[in-house]
Amino acid sequence: MNPRIGIIGGSGLYSMPGFEAQEEIRIDTPWGAPSDAYVAGTLAGKPVAFLARHGRGHRLLPSELNFRANIWGMKKLGVERIVSMSAVGSLKEEHRPLDFVIPDQFFDRTRGRVSTFFGEGLAAHISFADPICPHLAGILHEACVAAGVHAKRGGTYLCMEGPAFSTKAESNVYRSWGMDVIGMTNLQEAKLAREAELCYVTVAMVTDYDCWRHAHDAVTVDEIIANLMKNAANAARVVREAIERMPAARECRCGSALSQALITDRKAVPEATRKKLELLVGKYLPD
Repeated sequence: MNPRIGIIGGSGLYSMPGFEAQEEIRIDTPWGAPSDAYVAGTLAGKPVAFLARHGRGHRLLPSELNFRANIWGMKKLGVERIVSMSAVGSLKEEHRPLDFVIPDQFFDRTRGRVSTFFGEGLAAHISFADPICPHLAGILHEACVAAGVHAKRGGTYLCMEGPAFSTKAESNVYRSWGMDVIGMTNLQEAKLAREAELCYVTVAMVTDYDCWRHAHDAVTVDEIIANLMKNAANAARVVREAIERMPAARECRCGSALSQALITDRKAVPEATRKKLELLVGKYLPD
């Protein structure tokens, strides 16, 4: 089993129709344990690895997620592309509950979350102007169309801290900024995936209108769960369609994201840091 495609998502994705699970893999990382075991198997005839972002049973808050361990584990398994399935609130009338949005930008409203593998004597600054792999985003949009899911390609995902939802004042400010959807997890995943030279795309599944909309009740967990369950079948179809369309070779620049990002003099990199980050920088820091 050598999965090149990774899926990060919530409850149900690891048991989607057609997914033939073969084994659970637990991975130790320099940053501790990922959210759960990776479930490796095949879908549409291709090897894939699934990870429940919040742990099976949804046990982890967004601020409790070990983002570095989650992405590192994917890299260690040999994954090259990550599709992130995520529930979001809509900040625009046009993005209706049960619609899918494939954002191409992020806006950070989190506080103090670690979103880099680097430090400890090795500095790196990745290019993040365009945080989503355009090739992978195109494949996912095509998959949505083929699966009969109403989807929009493009837009901005605002990543908030949580776990509480927005106040009306906050929601209206985000709308005035032109944000499209709001969630609590994907920005850190996107940054770390870029540092790990993995293609990354978010499929934002709209569950509600946040709390800004007139005559729309404040967001409740029951409402979100109900729409999340309705989205699950659509998500399964979209993922399968996307995997069928993914070519073997990557044609983007994601696989060389670190080639111009490492700033530290190679001779000054501490040996302990070099060894710790071997999986990421080994090809750039030869012995």
